[in-house]
Amino acid sequence: MPRRRPGRIRAGAAGSHRTTGARPVIDGLSSRALSEIIELERTRNYLQPGDVSTAVGLWKDYVHQPERALWHDYEWGNVHWYCCGDPLEARALLDIVMQAVSPRSARELRKIVSRSDAIWNLPSPPCDADGR
Repeated sequence: MPRRRPGRIRAGAAGSHRTTGARPVIDGLSSRALSEIIELERTRNYLQPGDVSTAVGLWKDYVHQPERALWHDYEWGNVHWYCCGDPLEARALLDIVMQAVSPRSARELRKIVSRSDAIWNLPSPPCDADGR
């Protein structure tokens, strides 16, 4: 039976995996892109673990709101953004992240973000003469 060196953990042994905090969950991204995002969140002083997946979620949730809610936010702002996150700042952060990762990972992330952008950029339906 081979002897193990002290301090080394065999692959597959209990406790052999390392956890570095919250793992981002972004549907549609490859493990390579997720690894790049984890590394970016770990090494950049303006990011914390999970910031990118939170930004994707904030932006996606925001663009799916009814138009009247979006208009209200545009006119008067939203007091909940101070505690829950500003989706417009989240979208700006996603632009920064797409520039910081490799072109391949940026394409993957851009594909996901562009789905929400497409909803955001839809033209508003015309108003009737009654204003409805």
